[in-house]
This record gives sequence, structure tokens and C-alpha cells, in this order.
Amino acid sequence: MTQQEKHFNRSRASLQQAISWYASFRRHWNYPPDEQLQAAVKEDLQALKGALDKLDRKAIRIATFGLVSCGKSSIINGLLGQKILQTGPFHGVTQFPQSLRWNPLNSEIEIELIDTPGLDEVSGEVRAKIAREIAQQTDLILFIVAGDITRTEYQALWELRRSQKPLILVFNKIDLYPERDRDSIYYQLQLLNANDDYENLDQIIYTDDIVMVSAQPQPIQVRVESADGTVATGWETPPPQLEELKTAILKILQREGKSLLALNALVQARAAEANIARKTVELRQQEAQDLIWKYAKYKAIAVAANPIPLLDVIGGLVADLALIRSLARLYGLPITNHESGELWRKIAASCGALLLGEITSNLILGIGKGGAALTHAFSSPAAFTIYSATATLQGAIAGYGAYVVGKIAQVYLEQGCTWGSLGASTVMTEILSQVEPNTIIYRLRQELFSK
Repeated sequence: MTQQEKHFNRSRASLQQAISWYASFRRHWNYPPDEQLQAAVKEDLQALKGALDKLDRKAIRIATFGLVSCGKSSIINGLLGQKILQTGPFHGVTQFPQSLRWNPLNSEIEIELIDTPGLDEVSGEVRAKIAREIAQQTDLILFIVAGDITRTEYQALWELRRSQKPLILVFNKIDLYPERDRDSIYYQLQLLNANDDYENLDQIIYTDDIVMVSAQPQPIQVRVESADGTVATGWETPPPQLEELKTAILKILQREGKSLLALNALVQARAAEANIARKTVELRQQEAQDLIWKYAKYKAIAVAANPIPLLDVIGGLVADLALIRSLARLYGLPITNHESGELWRKIAASCGALLLGEITSNLILGIGKGGAALTHAFSSPAAFTIYSATATLQGAIAGYGAYVVGKIAQVYLEQGCTWGSLGASTVMTEILSQVEPNTIIYRLRQELFSK
């Protein structure tokens, strides 16, 4: 089995597990179903199922973006080898996204070429919405420019890069700009970048991701000599020059196509699972608050009443783990006993001083409380007062510790829902750590690791 196939299978297993868990009516254990919550997460569940369906179909989506008349439709026609999409110099030729099948390799991977309206053909708000929706479902973006790159194009380039998808910058109409090469295009982007606050141009594009094409070359005048020796001039349209782009796309698909499919499905799944967790935490906020207070109260009473110092510490830790487990069940977020322990250790690192103080006070006060009990602390009103004050203080510290653990656990449960052995974030990390250098996925590692 190749590395790509391993990535593909791990991604598929991750999505299957997520759908199985979040679509189950039993994921909240014995808590009654919440119709408002079910309605809130319906769209995210559909996104998970859509990501798995796209993975099963092995469908790679390649979308074109660019200003009007930059040649998006012409490039797709050239790749397909036939004029299917209407082209022209006027606004509004492509009004809605259009999808076309392309299978240059005759392989099991299905390729969809998506033509989009020009970035300047629709209003800013609609443009941003279309770009965002298409980019989320796209595996590879072709950003097409022709001539000098405008600030509108540069800003759109930044916006599309935020979709965390690999991107190729396609410079079209090279026949009209023969002096242009990758270095000159990159230099122009550097000039635009210098006027902004962005740290590094490599966050947008690499020179290796720039290709030069001419999808619809301009007719050229040719000299025609007839059989009788008569010489005349005529016009001839050269064939499209798209080999560089086609080679770049096929190289990506052959070397990392299935890994790219897997990674993009996981990006979509991670976003959907994070949305489900956030909405769940928001809608069950009051129930979680009541649960945390209940555990804090019971822990405080148990610690205050127990005369054995070691049991105070052990019982407190058990109570905190039980609270984390109960919150996970309330939210219906996946967590095992092992992960519960790992989560408690992370929480301990976050509020270590507080927990250390609680444990230390439990030992010190517990020894004093236990000693008082053993020396007949109830034999006089003064001794009983000292015992009660010590027990109350110890219980208050323990209860406050449980409350803090519960509040921090809420944050960790919401943010950690995509981890675990088959979590989307875990599998993404595996894939990104295994991809080869000089691949288009490798160049996304820093951006995806930081999310």
C-alpha cells in the first residue's frame, strides 16, 4: 500500500467515525434530545457526510478564480480540448459557477473543473460569499491573472489563501506579454506586499507555483505562398499553449492526488466538528454550569467530612476526572478514559499552581483535621470549632478547585474534539508530517499546523 493510499484510508476512517458518533442519538447518553441543538448542527453533519461522499467518489475539484476577461473559461476549454464554455471580453459571460468533468489520466480519480464568475463581475459581498463557498469545497485553486496584477487581485489572492487550499498562480496571455516570467511576476507581488502588513510573501505563493500559459493566443499574420508563386498575407490562430499548466496539474495529481483529497476532506471535517462542539457548548451552557456546581459542592462536602488526608487527595482527583467525563457526556463529545486522563493532565498544567495549592492544603489541613479527630476533637467546644473551621476551609478550597477544573474542561472539550486516535486534527498532523518536501501539500504545512 502506498503512502497516498494510507492517507486516504486514514482520512476515510476518521470521517466515518465522526459521522457515526455525531449522527447517533445516543451520543448525549441519558440526557434528553435537544431539538434546538439537533437543528443547529444539521448543516455541519451534512458537511461531514458530503466530505465522506466526495472522498468515496475520489473527486478532486479544481476551481478557477480571476478578474473578468482574464481567460478562466478559455483555460478550461483548452484543458478539455473543446469549446464548451462561452467566452468573451464582456462582463457577465460567466454568471454562475459551472462544473465540468475532466479525465486526462483515465484514472480512478475524478476531476471536476469549476468555472467561476469574475471577481469584479459581482458585488464585493456576493463575491466574497461565492469565493468562500467554492474554496471550501475545492481541492486545488487556479488563480488566473493577465498583465499587471491589480490590488484587487492581490487582495483576492490573500483571501483565497486563507481557505487553506493549495493554489497555482496562472499567468495567462503570455503571447501578449513575452517579457514576463516567474521572477518578474513574483517581484510585482513583492511590491504589492511591501505596502501591506503581511510578514512574508511566501504565505501567498511560491515561485514554483507560478505557471505561464496562453489559453487563446491572438491571431498572427503569416505569409502564404501559393503554387503559382503568388505571395499573400493572412491570419492564423496558434493553438493554445497550456502544456505547462496541464503538466503542473497532472504532476500534483499523480504524486499527491489521494493525499490532497484526504487532507482537504479532513480540513472540512475539522471545521464541521469544531462547529458542532462550539454550538453544543453554547446551547448546553446552563446544564454544564449546574453540573460543575454539583460536582464542586459534592467534592467540597466529601473532602470536608473525610478525616483521612490521603483519601482527600485521591478522592479529589477522582472527582475531577468524573466531572470531565460527565461534561463530555453532557456535550456528547467523544472522549475515552485515557483521553479523560490526558485532558486532566493538560488542565493540571494550565492551573498547576491552583491544583498544587489544593493538594498541599488537603494534606496539611487534612493532617490537622485527622489529628484532631484522632485526639478527640469533639471533646470540647473549642476543639470542635477548630476542627469545623479546618474542614470548612479545606472543603472550600477543594470545591473551588473542582469549579476551576470544570470551567477549563469546557474550553478543552470544545477545542479538543478533533483530536484522539482518529480525530481529524490527529490524522491531518500524521499526513502533514509524512508528505515529501517540494510538494504543494508540504508548502501548506505551516499554515495548517497553526490552525
